Amino acid sequence: MYPMVWEAPLSEETIEKLKATFYDDPKNVLAQNACTRVEPLEICTSRCRVQETQHVFSHKIENEGKPISNQKATGRCWIFACLNVIRIPFMKKYNVEDFEFSQAYIFFWDKIERSYYFLNLIVETARRKESVDGRLLSYLLSKPMNDGGQWDMMVNLINKHGLVPKKNFPESVSSEASLQVNSILTSKVREYSIVLRKMVEDGNSDAEIKAKIDEQMVVVYRIVGICIGIPNTKFTWEYMDKSKEYHSVGPITPKEFYEKYVKPVYNVDDKVCLVTDPRPTNRYNQAYTVDCLGNVVGGRRVIYNNQPVELLAELSAKSIKNNEPVWFGCQVSKRFSSKMGVQDLEIHDYKLVFGVDVSVPMTKAQRMIYGESAMSHAMVLTAVSIDEKSEQASKWRVENSWGEERGERGYLVMTSEWFKEYVFEVVVDKSIVPKEVMAVFEQDPVVLPAWDPMGTLAQVI
Repeated sequence: MYPMVWEAPLSEETIEKLKATFYDDPKNVLAQNACTRVEPLEICTSRCRVQETQHVFSHKIENEGKPISNQKATGRCWIFACLNVIRIPFMKKYNVEDFEFSQAYIFFWDKIERSYYFLNLIVETARRKESVDGRLLSYLLSKPMNDGGQWDMMVNLINKHGLVPKKNFPESVSSEASLQVNSILTSKVREYSIVLRKMVEDGNSDAEIKAKIDEQMVVVYRIVGICIGIPNTKFTWEYMDKSKEYHSVGPITPKEFYEKYVKPVYNVDDKVCLVTDPRPTNRYNQAYTVDCLGNVVGGRRVIYNNQPVELLAELSAKSIKNNEPVWFGCQVSKRFSSKMGVQDLEIHDYKLVFGVDVSVPMTKAQRMIYGESAMSHAMVLTAVSIDEKSEQASKWRVENSWGEERGERGYLVMTSEWFKEYVFEVVVDKSIVPKEVMAVFEQDPVVLPAWDPMGTLAQVI
């Protein structure tokens, strides 16, 4: 171990000075009294900013989805956000009052496909001669079976397995609280990784390795099926529309249901994901991907089209004006009052309580470089306010998936300043994207390492 720069331990004299300096300021004592009894962020919440926040917007999509969804104790926000976007035109088309696609159905197939993807990834990395104690394998093995995901991963699942209404595949205990099933799966795929790496080292044939993975997947399928349930091959969806008229669809397969009833009103292949990564090493108008990131073998790659955040905001506002909500990924935990449902750079007055500001003094690029910021949560934009003078967005309405208890019955308010600092990606229809931006998708993407912050998955619980 290298010696510390100063080679001087924290002395008793220094500690006494720190303590004396603390108690020399009565405001520190007041803040201490408050923060030892109430959560610090609650103490920091600015009453003035709360009073100035109103859930009223100049442009709003025609109808929002009902009911407010709840991902419970899981990291399925990316699934919920996508299905919340899709259900809005679907509900309008079929004239239903409330509706949810089955999040558990997509969750089931993600666990199956992700396990198969991971086992194949172990074989690939073994063939690359990646050391098991190297950075790549250490990263991949750290959390092989988490819940998080990206937009392109959702597209893979929908195109391959289709969709079903929630009534036809309801939640289970493990789909609403995934910690234990994830722990079981994690242990098994790590165990199977030892077997697969040895087979590669021993020179086993592709056919032999494939047979072994198929054998391992029997166990994986059994675990997932026991914990979450197994979807039916075909289902029948019965519903009453707003006119109290009865309808029945099916028997039909989930893929047929998507192709015939959902795709005509929302085609996931018509949507594109734009990201904003301001780090100096990653230029705009460039395509990127992340090594080893995915969930479906043979599915489409996760591709990032890097653009300035101003373009992401402009296209998001345009989408809402076109009556289409926007899936987006952000770092939800920063400058966010969960209880009040406010995402605002000034919602927490850290300086008043602690005497210093937190996080915001760094640039967005610096926060990414130093591990302070990365995408962690996916939600939906359903409304925007446009400033008449600047013609720029001033605030946004956000549909979350944490139930109705937080914010305004489940909805949040986001300022445009917060959007610029903590939003990392948006999904919009390709018809509103400029041709020169669409052309970026035709590039050979630059491959970022697996541990890059742009490879972080939306999975906040």
